[in-house]
Parts: sequence; structure tokens; C-alpha cells
Amino acid sequence: MPSKPLARTAASMMLLILISRLLGFVRLRAAAEVFGRTWHTDAFNAAFVIPDLMYFLLVGGALSSAFIPVFTGYLAQGDEEEGWKVASSFLNVTLLGLVILTCLGLIFAPQLAPLVAYKFTGEQRQLLIYLMRIMFPAVFFTALSGLAVGVLNSYQQFVLPVVGPIVYNIGIILGAYLLGPRMGIVGMALGTVFGAMANFALQLIQLRQWQSNYQLKIYWQHPGMRRIFELMLPAVVSLSIAQVNLIISQNLASGLAKGTITALQLANRLMQFPLGVFAMGISQVIFPTMTRQAAMGEWEIFRATFSRGLRSIFFITIPSAAGLLALGEPIIRLLFEAGEFGSADTTATAYALFFFAPGLVALSGIQLLTRIYYSLQDTRTPVKIGLQAILINTGLSLVFLRFTNLGYGGLALAYSITNIANMTSYVLRLHRRMGAIDGTRIMTTILKALLASAIMAFFVYRLANHVGQLVDLATMRGRTIQVMVPMVIGILIYLGLAVAFRMDEIQVVGEMLKGRRTKQA
Repeated sequence: MPSKPLARTAASMMLLILISRLLGFVRLRAAAEVFGRTWHTDAFNAAFVIPDLMYFLLVGGALSSAFIPVFTGYLAQGDEEEGWKVASSFLNVTLLGLVILTCLGLIFAPQLAPLVAYKFTGEQRQLLIYLMRIMFPAVFFTALSGLAVGVLNSYQQFVLPVVGPIVYNIGIILGAYLLGPRMGIVGMALGTVFGAMANFALQLIQLRQWQSNYQLKIYWQHPGMRRIFELMLPAVVSLSIAQVNLIISQNLASGLAKGTITALQLANRLMQFPLGVFAMGISQVIFPTMTRQAAMGEWEIFRATFSRGLRSIFFITIPSAAGLLALGEPIIRLLFEAGEFGSADTTATAYALFFFAPGLVALSGIQLLTRIYYSLQDTRTPVKIGLQAILINTGLSLVFLRFTNLGYGGLALAYSITNIANMTSYVLRLHRRMGAIDGTRIMTTILKALLASAIMAFFVYRLANHVGQLVDLATMRGRTIQVMVPMVIGILIYLGLAVAFRMDEIQVVGEMLKGRRTKQA
């Protein structure tokens, strides 16, 4: 991310993603407040696994690994007409695939249910099947939205597409609060469908300026289409492996106490908040830029973009992970403890978060590292690392469950260790492929950030405990003070230490803030 325009774009992206993620927490709070941490919410969370798998395979794999690099390559070379032949063909094929998979999902939901929660029986299993059938159409529209965003991102349009998930979250929130009291958890599932439809409609409006380029044809023999499928197939395998990891973990959790899946899901979503706001925002902006640089053979600039992007991600997410470790329980109490979600649920969720938090940094790095390989049109390496991941995650999960008393915390810890191993493997393979990747500066950033974050977390933890004794934690005001005061002081401590340690990455934050002020002026 070497230029100030990219920093300003990343800042706008982060602001909108922050709003979307905050609404995501409102959505999670709505579910916790209305339904609690029960077998109903376990069924809801389990119901979305297979539809999510369909989404990741068709959109996550196809877009990130194949469509955007190929389409952007045509645009970079000034051949927009041929690019749109490829884009139209791919969009039409994917639409047909989505229709077929959605229909199959609706028909075979009873056969798919044991794959996501084999321990569910009786009424809980029937609810799981019913919710899966409701939410398959939601992912159909979400996938179409993803395709539209892929086209917009190829044209360097990043900001407006992020508004779609905001609309999506609003739909789920309204479903929980307005329909939930009358229809139960089914109301939130219907809200998911309405939100997904609204998201897709918004993306269609944004694509109108290019509608004349779209063709209702499929050019099967076009070399661009062949290249997309060559790149896509290994990526689909890679992403399916990643989803298999989640399915395995959820299946193991389905045999534990009621509410375990919900606790793991809430903790995982909380851990992914900084991942989504910072790492995904930076990576999504950098990805088309790296793709263009790779297409033009600008390898020195490519390395500089990668290095600064990865260092910026580590600079932000390492203290974020430390903050989650120090403030986990107070944050969960503030966000979710209301209505049917009690103090025992807060403790259970905080326990899972403790083991998830260390994996945040690795997950954030992986967001950029996978895009490095996709921008190089290399989809085989993620497949190899994905196979490694499923073996590590499954083995560690079984070991922790059988030979330790960690319980579902062992599943979260296995997830974190797996992602750390994955990130390490990505970096080592990239170094062998490209030679120098500015490794010394990257490691220096990691070590300085770890030291500054450790000091910060120590003071934040002590301060949170002290503040908790001075305020009434039964009130929203007291909970907010216990979280916000240590959080603000922790940010100031970290930034002060970053300046003292002469960390270059603080300049990137300054550029982002400057870009945000410029846009607001």
C-alpha cells in the first residue's frame, strides 16, 4: 500500500466496514437478547454452515483467485471489450450454478444436516433442517452481491460496495427484534433473507453504469474463461478444505453441552471484528493493485506493496489481539449480556475468546498472503496449505478434547494454532518463490508490536479490574465505562510506545486519518 490514495481508500473502507461490523454486533446482541444461548441458537448457527460453504466456493474462491485477477488483467491492458466477454460469461455460468445448488440444498437439507451437527436429534434436528431451507435462498442473493462487488473492485470501486453488508445486517437485526418475538429463531432467518435481497438490489444499482457492457451469452471457448477455470478449481478445493475445518469443529462441539456452538460462534465473531475492519479492508484495497503490478511485471513495487500492507496489518491486529485477551469478559458483558443472555453465558463466551484471540494475528496475515498468491495467479499453493490445515486442526481438536480438560476451549485453541501454522507456511513458501520479501522489516514490526502490546495489555487488564470495582456493572453505563476507559488509555499507551520504538507503520495510520479528514472536509 505504497501510495496515499490507497491509504485514503483503505481509511474509507475501514470506516464503512467498522459500521458494518458494529451492526454485526448489534445483530449478535439481538440474537443473544431475544433468544439467549440455547439449542435454538445452536441450530441457527449450524444451519448456515452448508450455505456458507456454497458461498465461499462459488464467490470467495472464484472471485478472489480467478475472476478478479483475469478481469483486472484485461482492464490493465486496455482491452475492456474482451474483459467483459469473459465477465459476462463467468457471471452467467455462476448464476446457473447458484440456482442449481440452491435447489439441491432445499431438496436435500435432511441429508446435509448430519454433516454440520451429527449429534443433533429430534426437535433440534428438525429445526436445523427447516432453518437450512429458509437460509439457502439468502446465500443465493449474497453470492450474487459478491459477484457484483468483484466487478466493482476490478474498477477500483471499493467504498460503495461495503454499504451492502450494512443493509444486510439491518435486515437480520429487524428480523430478530420484529419477527423473533412472534416467530422465534425463524424470524431472524427470514430477516437474513430480506437483508440479502436488499444487499443484492443495492449492488445492482451501482453496476448500472456498466450495464451496456454485459452480454447474456457464455463464451465457453474464450481463453479468459479457460484461465478462470484453471485458476478457480484449485482455489475451490482450498476453500472447501477451510470450510471442512469449521464443519469438523462444529460437529465436535455439537456433542458438548447445549449452547457450546453459540459460545464458539460469538467468540469467533468478536475475534474477527478487528480482522474484518482492518485486515480485510487493507487486503481488499491492495489486492487489485498487486494484481495490476504482477500483470505489468513491476516486481519491486509489488514487493513494497506487500511488505507495507503486511506490516500495517500486524501493527494494528497484534494490539487488537492483546486487547481482546485483556478485556474479553468486560466486552462480552457490554455487548451481549441482556435479556436471555446471562452472566454464565458471558463467562462461557469469554472462555472461548481467550483461546481464539491468539489466532487473530495469523488470520489477518493470511487475508493478505492468500491474495498474494491469487494476484500471482497461483492457486495450487493455497490448496497444499489447506490440506495441511485440515490435518492439523482435526488432529489438535481431537487431542485437546480427549487428553485435556480444555473442553470447547480446545477447539478454539486448535483453530488458532492451525492458523499460525498456515501463516508461517505461506511466508516460507513465498520467500522461496520470490526471494527477498523485506523479512527483516516485517519481523522488526512484529517484535516491536508484540512488546508494545504486552505492556499495554498489562496496564489495560489491571485498569479494567480497578474500574470494575468502582462502577455498577449491572448497568449499561458502568459496563461502558469499564470497557471504554481502559480501551482509550490502552490505545494511547500503544501509540506512545510505537512512537518511542520508531515504528514506521504509524505513518500509515496517519495517512489514513488524514485521508479520512480530507474526505470529510
